[in-house]
Amino acid sequence: MKKYLLPLSLGLGLWLVSNFAMAQAAPTATAAAPAAAVATVDAAKPAEAAKPADAAPAAAVAAPAAPAAPAAAPVPNKGDTAWMTISTVLVLLMTIPGLALFYGGLVRSKNMLSVLMQVFVVTALIFVLWVIYGYTVAFTAGNPFFGSFDKLFLKGITPDSVAATFSKGVVIPELIFVAFQATFAAITCGLIVGSFAERAKFSAVLLFCVLWFTFSYLPIAHMVWYWDGPDAISDAASLEKVTAAAGWLWAKGALDFAGGTVVHINAAVAGLVGAYVIGKRVGYGKESMTPHSLTLTMVGAALLWVGWFGFNAGSNLEANGVAALAFVNTLVAAAAATLAWITGEALSKGKASMLGAASGAVSGL
Repeated sequence: MKKYLLPLSLGLGLWLVSNFAMAQAAPTATAAAPAAAVATVDAAKPAEAAKPADAAPAAAVAAPAAPAAPAAAPVPNKGDTAWMTISTVLVLLMTIPGLALFYGGLVRSKNMLSVLMQVFVVTALIFVLWVIYGYTVAFTAGNPFFGSFDKLFLKGITPDSVAATFSKGVVIPELIFVAFQATFAAITCGLIVGSFAERAKFSAVLLFCVLWFTFSYLPIAHMVWYWDGPDAISDAASLEKVTAAAGWLWAKGALDFAGGTVVHINAAVAGLVGAYVIGKRVGYGKESMTPHSLTLTMVGAALLWVGWFGFNAGSNLEANGVAALAFVNTLVAAAAATLAWITGEALSKGKASMLGAASGAVSGL
């Protein structure tokens, strides 16, 4: 028994000694940690105190805020550019061969070639005059009635030049705008040809178109359509400045989305005056004046209808919802007018005709 008591007593004694030593070491370590923390904080205080009080303001003064980067210049959207290119081709299609065939089918067979020639050559003539001086007179800043000569022969217009649309920050290439407006000028002069078809010499028609284009179409186009675009308007003062530099009728609030004034009223007045001045056809009332080919008239009317989508929807200058609205209006208006015209014919004459259908479609457009 004694031999077990000795190891047991020795082990109990060692256990008590070790617990006592640990109890003494714990307070010492606990006290050392705050001391070390305080020492660390105190040691850091001189370093912080060494910093100047105005270090942050000085840094702010030394590195002023960078000025805001200027807004990037708008670039043409490929979709808008493609749509305007297609619209330009469609308006050209309206004129040659659309308008030429429409008028050509309505005259007597002996004058068919004459009408085709007049419309075709008038179109070519106006295109050339447009790039020489037409565009600059109609679509540059000048006075309320005429533009300037700054862009004679399209001077200064490059593939990178842009033209404004109806939306801020949206532009199209200026060259496609030049081409689009050229087709408007050409078809407007071509429309007048029908008012004195079969009654004017070819040279006289060309001379008349040059004079009328220069002194009637260009000033009306400038007065109704010219302005600096929406990007030039940011407040009331800039709006006043844009209005002062705009065309005379635009400044008075005239709205012409797709040529109602510049093309149709303008050409209608010229055609009416031209028909009155030239007078009746020789043999009118004594000889048959019936159209020689309603087949060609129908083809021409159909091409006018197709091309009118570019005429109306393209006038929005952007491929968006407004262009889609103009597209649908062009589709439905011509269809409704066709039905209305042939209904009136059937009620008044007993039957409808192809001439009536074609006339109704064009009137609806």
